[in-house]
Amino acid sequence: MKTPTLYAPDHIRGITIKQPWAACILHGDKRVENRPRAWAPGWRLLHAGAEIDRAALRHPLVARTIRGLELPTRAVLGIVRITGSHTDTGEPCSPWAQTERVHVDLDNVHPLALPVPCDGQLGPWRVPLAVFEQVLVQLPDLAPQLTEVSS
Repeated sequence: MKTPTLYAPDHIRGITIKQPWAACILHGDKRVENRPRAWAPGWRLLHAGAEIDRAALRHPLVARTIRGLELPTRAVLGIVRITGSHTDTGEPCSPWAQTERVHVDLDNVHPLALPVPCDGQLGPWRVPLAVFEQVLVQLPDLAPQLTEVSS
């Protein structure tokens, strides 16, 4: 009989972002994620997808940010807090913002020292409890905030 998968608290979800964009969030100043629609506020485990956006590697802002960094894929690499979403009506809010997209605002970025291998999926997804526990071990100071239900 197969053991059922246990999941992290329901208010903690994973978000999958292709590299090098995930590295720009974790190690640079990218604080907006461009999406077709808004995402709910709250803590999210930042997961690097299986593919690398090769065209993005040639973007000067990206190239400067990721210089010298490894770009792990298929792993949780950190945790971020989504604080809201918006669209710009005039000047972009950030050099990272794309026009005609919803800008998901990111804050409280915490990279992990060691990637946690994990498969993700599109959109916010449920995090296996074993993955969540490996993240908590690396970020013990955040554990109280992550295990309590956000208001």
